[in-house]
Amino acid sequence: MTPPSPARPPGTLRLLAGALWTPSDSTEPLLAHAPRRWQRLAPYVVTLGFAVVLLPVTASVLSQVYRLGGGWAGALAITQAAPLVLAVTRPLQAWWIIFASDVIGGVLLQSADTIAGRPWPWTPMVIVGYLVLMICLGLRESRRTLLAVWLATGFAGAFFEIIAQPGGGGADGGTHILLTVLSGALLVVVAALRERGDAQRRLAEQETISEGERARRTLLEERTRIARELHDVVAHHMSVITVQADSAAYRIDGLPDAAREEFATIAASARESLTEMRRLLAVLRSDGADGERTPQPGLGRVQQLVEATLRAGVPAELSLPADLGPVPPAVDLSAYRIVQEALANVVRHAAGARTRVSVLAHDGWLTVLVVNDAAVGRSSLLETSGTGHGLVGMRERVRLTGGTLDTGPLPDGGFRVAARLPLTAPKDAP
Repeated sequence: MTPPSPARPPGTLRLLAGALWTPSDSTEPLLAHAPRRWQRLAPYVVTLGFAVVLLPVTASVLSQVYRLGGGWAGALAITQAAPLVLAVTRPLQAWWIIFASDVIGGVLLQSADTIAGRPWPWTPMVIVGYLVLMICLGLRESRRTLLAVWLATGFAGAFFEIIAQPGGGGADGGTHILLTVLSGALLVVVAALRERGDAQRRLAEQETISEGERARRTLLEERTRIARELHDVVAHHMSVITVQADSAAYRIDGLPDAAREEFATIAASARESLTEMRRLLAVLRSDGADGERTPQPGLGRVQQLVEATLRAGVPAELSLPADLGPVPPAVDLSAYRIVQEALANVVRHAAGARTRVSVLAHDGWLTVLVVNDAAVGRSSLLETSGTGHGLVGMRERVRLTGGTLDTGPLPDGGFRVAARLPLTAPKDAP
């Protein structure tokens, strides 16, 4: 008993034949995703225009010039011209109708006695309609399908060359070579343009996705940075609570036992909270990142930022009252970071622009204002003190404290950053 022979892979001809019977899954009109309405309507207008013109011309030429019967002339005119409108949504199905009609028309004309000296097997109307159909096919179908269509066109022309009667088929030797060459060239050009457009569209979509992912990553990085900085602020207060609770028994004489136990519970809870915060900070810190050893900055170091900006070549002025009053640690840190980012943006994007920084506390609000004039020189690459997240970081810090942020260009070409931060915790603060 001989083992069964392995299944033979389909040959090239079988693949090409299958491509002719497998149209594209999409039935959307050609150019359906064009940005303008007239571009989306153009395929309908063009194909309908060719169909309206070719239908009566084909019927008239076949009946009067080629002396074909009126019934056959009308039927061929309809089947060769009308499916052009169908090609807008289903070009391969339209090709089957038109191709079959063209072949039948070539056979009918070959048996007539009036084709001597006239184009055959493809009449001029057939060539024009067929080339319009090739454009529709090139905009929709795959390379394999286009190759199969072109080969079918060439085989049909070769078939008519074989059956051509001596002395017939046109004085120029027939039109099958002309149609084969023109249809092949048109399919190649249109398919190349379509694939180039598809590649550009996919690239634009990928860039849009990448830009969105980059914005989300920047936001998460800034929030993580804020969380790490606030850890130091909150940890300081928790440490103070722990020390005060532990030392209460020694600082207050005659403290009842119940109160001692209460203070011990408070101290234990504070230590546990500090431990949990350290674990959270370990999760937020990037792999390989070392913890910061310096205290978190505040408004007391804004003067240093202005001096660094002056050294970078930006004339800057600072208006900071000597006594702002009590400022919450989170607001103090956020105000410093906002000034830092604003000055870093000035150095990067408005080199040489005169800049004014003012900080004012009034009616329970801390106002931070950074205004710069238009740039007067090239941007400096020396300033790297900012976090690199610019307005995103400012918005997150303002949102954290429950304040407001107003940023935007000025009429003279400058830019303004204005932040209002509450000096007392608002009820709706996140």
